[in-house]
Amino acid sequence: MALFDDTEMFTTGASERRTFDLPDMDLTLYGGFIPKEEADHYYSTLLHTTPWQQYQMPMYDKIVTAPRMIAWYGEKDLAGKDALPWTPELTSLRKKVEEETGIAFNAVLLNLYRSGSDSVAWHSDKEHRTGKNPSIASVTFGQTRPFKFRHKTKKEVPQLEIPLHHGALLLISGSTYTFWEHQVPKSAKQLLPRINLTFRKLKPA
Repeated sequence: MALFDDTEMFTTGASERRTFDLPDMDLTLYGGFIPKEEADHYYSTLLHTTPWQQYQMPMYDKIVTAPRMIAWYGEKDLAGKDALPWTPELTSLRKKVEEETGIAFNAVLLNLYRSGSDSVAWHSDKEHRTGKNPSIASVTFGQTRPFKFRHKTKKEVPQLEIPLHHGALLLISGSTYTFWEHQVPKSAKQLLPRINLTFRKLKPA
């Protein structure tokens, strides 16, 4: 993990709103959603003050340590006893996302990709807590990493790769999670940390 001020090395994408016209997908990218100066502040604060934790996950017939670190925030009656209370920074970000999307969120999962060795494999978010066709708002700070999508059944549909820049917002809605998988692949390049926040609306357990 970087211990110096590396925000000057991060660049934001074009300030534009873009939707993607692919089968069974409802996906909107808000480039430059958080201006660079604000994005730099959120990145530094979250990187150095979040109580990041490693976690175990099942893979095939064994339990492995996930190649990234996480922190989970939200109301304990919805997000669980291990959820942390909202911080001022996360509350501010949630308000910005809700005002832009018109969707209310009650929990957020933070992921820290420390280097190019950290990643997330192909998967779809489970629906048992968010319901069918959920809306999840993803905000990125730090190193630009490619976010890839592939259709689960229509192999003729090309994969989609979106570079998520410092301060970008990606809104994933509708049937996207039903029909598509996504990943953040590993990289052999020397990469700085990336922080990703996924705002969710959880149902009562």
